[in-house]
Amino acid sequence: MVQQDQRLGGLVGVQLSAMMFWQFFLWGAWYMTMGPYMNAVGMSDKVQGWAYSMGPIAAIVSPFFLGIFADRYFATEKILGILHLVGGGLLLFAPMAAEQSELLYLAVILVHMLSYMPTLGLTNTLAMHNMTNAEKQFPLIRVFGTIGWIVAGFAISWLNYDKSPGMFYVAGGAGLVLGVYSFTLPHTPPPAKGQDFSARDAIGMDALSLMKNRSFVVFAFCSFLICIPLAAYYALAGRFVGDMGIEEIAQTMSYGQISEVAFMVVMPLFFARLGVKWMLAVGMLAWVARYGLFAQAADEQVRMMVLGGIVLHGICYDFFFVTGQIYTDQVSGPKIRGQAQGFLVLITQGLGMLIGTQLSLKLVGHFTTITADEVKVVDWKSVWSYPAGFSLVVLIVFVLLFKNNKAAQATPESESAD
Repeated sequence: MVQQDQRLGGLVGVQLSAMMFWQFFLWGAWYMTMGPYMNAVGMSDKVQGWAYSMGPIAAIVSPFFLGIFADRYFATEKILGILHLVGGGLLLFAPMAAEQSELLYLAVILVHMLSYMPTLGLTNTLAMHNMTNAEKQFPLIRVFGTIGWIVAGFAISWLNYDKSPGMFYVAGGAGLVLGVYSFTLPHTPPPAKGQDFSARDAIGMDALSLMKNRSFVVFAFCSFLICIPLAAYYALAGRFVGDMGIEEIAQTMSYGQISEVAFMVVMPLFFARLGVKWMLAVGMLAWVARYGLFAQAADEQVRMMVLGGIVLHGICYDFFFVTGQIYTDQVSGPKIRGQAQGFLVLITQGLGMLIGTQLSLKLVGHFTTITADEVKVVDWKSVWSYPAGFSLVVLIVFVLLFKNNKAAQATPESESAD
């Protein structure tokens, strides 16, 4: 056991940290700036909406892929390598596809996301399998993923690729590097080898037993709803930052990940004082404040308000999503813990983000006018007012209805009579 701990701090620790770095460098190099790129090459709002819907669609599909193939038949490091080689190659092809047709471009983005989304779970599985104390060791490894996203943002802006096809070449190249590198990672056998696949397990149907817990129902419903306005940030913020006259779009957006690291460090202190309910509420309130700042900054292009809204990402993500994962872990118990977390991802990153992405781009289209010179002008103040108002309503509903009955956490049924 001691020897394993030393290995994790040595070669294995370095291997896993590098894996996380490249995993999120790859994503951060293109995802937030894809919107400005598509806008620059003249793609319609409808196409942009579908491009940003491919991630949520892949998030819905990936549990089935993991359950049928990755968890049962192949070593984790091998399937991780294959998926990244395929996904990296597709990103390299994306600019050429965009020149051919919008439909081909969307197909490339879809297949890439179908390749990429399962790797988020695979990297976690591989890392935790090679740890002796995942609770303590995993956060130290995972933080290198956030660092990778930050470095990618700065690199794209430094290369002046914020609106150019170059972002796809950087990301695709990183994907190929990670694909090859994955084959050198510690051997990790399929965790569910020999077990029958169950669609019920893949989508977390057993986690529906938590619906006997009224507060979990409120939490799940509000999590789903809050991801609808959240989608506007990922789909529109990069484009908004560019319209505000900020040239270093990728670098500016990465300030959100820098704040994420900072707030993750102090999060335990806030958690001890606020508890689950008010941590979640503060996270929702940060979304209201973020979109409010964006709306107020729009007309006069107030740079500090734009930056303030981006920096709030640390509270938006850490206080809500991380706290939500902790709360779900508390109420679910060991037998359905994995399914409960999968169910949460399905309704938030999958369904909530998919609906939100489609609505946000329709919102932009509604508030876009074309000048006599055929230039698109977006009324960003009106656009951001809608997700701000929506988030505020969800916050109010949550505060009024959610109760964190600590005594009932281990037995969800006991709260059903509240």
